Amino acid sequence: MNKESLKAIVVGATSGIGKELVNILTKEGWEVGIAGRREEELQKMQSKNLNIVATESIDITHSDAGNKLIKLISKTGGMDLYFHSSGIGYQNRTLDIDKELITIETNALGMVRMVDTAFHYFIRHPEKDGIISVISSIAGTKGLGPAPSYSSSKRFVSHYLESLTHLCHIRKIKHIKFIDIRPGFVNTPLINDGTKYPMQMSALYVANKIHKAIKNGKSIVTINWKYRVLVFLWRLIPRCLWVRIKL
Repeated sequence: MNKESLKAIVVGATSGIGKELVNILTKEGWEVGIAGRREEELQKMQSKNLNIVATESIDITHSDAGNKLIKLISKTGGMDLYFHSSGIGYQNRTLDIDKELITIETNALGMVRMVDTAFHYFIRHPEKDGIISVISSIAGTKGLGPAPSYSSSKRFVSHYLESLTHLCHIRKIKHIKFIDIRPGFVNTPLINDGTKYPMQMSALYVANKIHKAIKNGKSIVTINWKYRVLVFLWRLIPRCLWVRIKL
C-alpha cells in the first residue's frame, strides 16, 4: 500500500488512547476519520488537524452504529485500518445491575456491531489489505471479582478476535488481519474513579506501542513488559486459589 493513501477509522477517538493514536497516525500522513459520542469534541479535533478528514457522532450501543460507520468510511474515502478504542468499565463490588449491563452492551455487543461492520467492509474490498485492531485488556486474563462484567467482556473481546482470525483461515481470507491490544492500567478517564491503580501507563505511551504493533503486524500485544510478567504469573494460579485472593 502507498503510505500516502493510508486511511484509518478510529472509534472512541475523543479521549485517551484513541485520541493519542489519532495524533500519531495523522503526523505520519494517514488520513483519519474519527468517531465518538461527543460531536463538539469531534469537530474541535478536526479543526486543529488537517489530516482528520471526516467525523461522525456514533454511539456503538445504538442499532444504527454500523450504518454510521459505513457513512464515516465513505466520507473518509476508504479504510485500511479500523481501530476500536470505545469501551467502559466500573469497579462494581455491589454488583449494580445497570453498570453490569451497560458494560456488556458497550464492550461486547457494541464491539461486535462495529468490528463485524468493518469486517464486511474489508470483505467487499479484497483488493486492499485491512487491519482490525481492538483494545481488550489484561483484565480478560482472569475473572476479577471487583469488576465482573468488565473482565468478562474483555475476555470476550480477545476470544472474539481469535475466533475471527480462525474464521479467516477457514474461509481462506488472507487480506484481513486482527490485532488484540491488551494494556494494563492506563491513565485515562476510564479509571478516574478515585481508586489508586498501580503501574499506570500514559495514554501516549500505550498509543505508541499500538502504532508499533500495527506497523510490525503483531496479532496480540500485551502492554508492557511488567504486565506481561504479571499475566504469566496470573495464569499459573489455579482457579481454586484465584477465587480466594482478595483484590
